[in-house]
Amino acid sequence: MAQQCEAQGVALRPHIKTLKSLEAAAIYAPLPMPITVSTLAEARAFAEAGYQDILYAVGLSPNKFAQVNALLNDAVTLTVVIDSTDAAAQLCDQAHQLDHPLRVAIEIDVDGQRAGVAAIDESLIAIAAKVATTPSLTFAGVMGHAGASYGCFDAVSRDQMAQQECQQVLLAAKNLADAGYPCTMISAGSTPTVLASASREGLSEMRAGVYATFDLVMAGLGVCAYSDIALSVLTCVIGHQKDKHWVLIDAGWMALSRDTGTQNHPLDCGYGLVCDEQGKILEGWYVAHTNQEHGVVKHRDGRTPDESFAYGTMLRILPVHACATAAQYHSYHVTQDNEHTHASWPRINGW
Repeated sequence: MAQQCEAQGVALRPHIKTLKSLEAAAIYAPLPMPITVSTLAEARAFAEAGYQDILYAVGLSPNKFAQVNALLNDAVTLTVVIDSTDAAAQLCDQAHQLDHPLRVAIEIDVDGQRAGVAAIDESLIAIAAKVATTPSLTFAGVMGHAGASYGCFDAVSRDQMAQQECQQVLLAAKNLADAGYPCTMISAGSTPTVLASASREGLSEMRAGVYATFDLVMAGLGVCAYSDIALSVLTCVIGHQKDKHWVLIDAGWMALSRDTGTQNHPLDCGYGLVCDEQGKILEGWYVAHTNQEHGVVKHRDGRTPDESFAYGTMLRILPVHACATAAQYHSYHVTQDNEHTHASWPRINGW
């Protein structure tokens, strides 16, 4: 990811939301890199660790103004995002409570997938004008996220989505600059689009997050191989339903999450693909359904489980969505050989 951004001549602002771990970030987002966060709890923990340039990439809500001010008081260069005139009005009305200047970016809807204002929407200029003329606020620029890239199953479509993402944030930046509101931040990115081929000329930075471990969604899109997935849930065989050819494991949705993000992929991985204890995929075996603490492992062809699934056998489950699975835990067991724990990394939870 770093090489891709360097080749494109843009800065990389990693999103630390997948692992939410200072120790993990030391590998892929070492100080003094700028980072992206999804919660202000992450921002607080990373600020205390010395990170000073932080983008909070979720639309700011009024109930978080006090947390934002606390970060500003710790000399953090914090950028928040908004995407409506209502959000701008509330933020500007409360800006007098801020003790230090706050950077504000406008989120651009680049693909009709979720949040953001369209690059040609007339409210774009109104939002920037409101922010730029409010004391204690600094208009920073624009950011976009191509969430629709998670539906791009080949390189050509990912390239097209990456180009569309860039074009839309650049168009928004141009319209703002033409209206007298130049953008210092022109930010775009998602793991599939940053790794795609597209011109990034004019962007100031790119963002991505799940590449820190990858997952079955990324593998299903062709962004990575199954062997690239660096996160798994270690579980144990606790029983069988022999007439149904089921293997029962002690990892249900509380351990794996309820995310079924590959259900529309060519290969539906259910709640996760099954590996042996060393991490080798057991072909055809997957977690078909889950209860709170029970997972049900089946074979796609209805095969009867062999001695690989004997009672007490340890297995590894590859996550459908790494961010959702990782969120079930307070820490990670770090291994270099899939046999011994070499370190334990705490995780930052909460909001």
